[in-house]
Amino acid sequence: MILLLFIIVLGLIFDFINGFHDAANSISTVVTTKVLTPLQAVFWAAFFNFLAFFISKFIIGEFGIANTVSKTVYEQYITLPIILAGILAAITWNLFTWWQGIPSSSSHTLIGGFAGSAIMASGFGAIHSAVILKIAAFIFLAPLIGMVIATIISLLVLYLCRRVSQQHAKKWFKHLQLVSSALFSTGHGLNDSQKVMGIIAAAMIAAHPLHIGLGIRSISDIPDWVAFSCFVAISLGTMFGGWRIVKTMGTKITKVTPFEGVVAETSGAITLYLTEYLKIPVSTTHVIAGAIMGVGATKRLSAVRWGVTKNLMVSWILTIPVSALLGAAIYFIVSLFL
Repeated sequence: MILLLFIIVLGLIFDFINGFHDAANSISTVVTTKVLTPLQAVFWAAFFNFLAFFISKFIIGEFGIANTVSKTVYEQYITLPIILAGILAAITWNLFTWWQGIPSSSSHTLIGGFAGSAIMASGFGAIHSAVILKIAAFIFLAPLIGMVIATIISLLVLYLCRRVSQQHAKKWFKHLQLVSSALFSTGHGLNDSQKVMGIIAAAMIAAHPLHIGLGIRSISDIPDWVAFSCFVAISLGTMFGGWRIVKTMGTKITKVTPFEGVVAETSGAITLYLTEYLKIPVSTTHVIAGAIMGVGATKRLSAVRWGVTKNLMVSWILTIPVSALLGAAIYFIVSLFL
């Protein structure tokens, strides 16, 4: 019982870290264009992160992404020490990348740590390779989808506004950024909170055969307080911000104006809602970065700092294997004591 509670607390801590690690995704453009101050922006984003709980619970009616994450490892191989090691690995890598200002994926960190610890415990047969391959494919597909949608929306809006004065358009786009950042923050809450829910659900399912209190038979039995806590944790984390990553996302990929901020956030939100419908956990970092690239490329290809983009891609690709190695190493240590 104590170990399960410890895992739940660690999961919520990771969710909190996820919030401040990924806060930049939804507020970098709105801060860079000075539509909101950093303090106003984090409170704005946090509110819509939390609002996502009610959308998932009462409008969508399910937590599909949480279900996908919980199936990363086959149920019969899941144990509490495996989950503990996976979460510790994810927290370690997230803190390291946050400290270095690297906009890596919290989602893939968690999945990589979980899978790596399971492989160390029971071999490659323990992991659901089809699920992991689908998630890994979206390392490339998510930013590509965001880029394509952003390019299409950019060209469409530029055509519709071709006769509007630049000063008048800039004023309207500043107001619209509040809407677009709210849409993206809601998508961030919908997507990222459910990943931690999936891990906690896996721990509670693993606890059920052991007749431990709080054990559940399936993810459909997950208590409302778990879901609610996950959305609260990520919202609180967002309020603490992630200023190192704001700088990378808001200024280093391409110069962002209010118009480009609206298009990037709207494109990112559409991508997140699409993947929510498909029940595929994706990285909000990857999505918004791809959208920013798409917006920049509509001006001219040289407007995008492709060298920075290449470095981002390398860090994204390395996230799952590095966090998996961390998960395996931590499981080895944990297994000596549990």
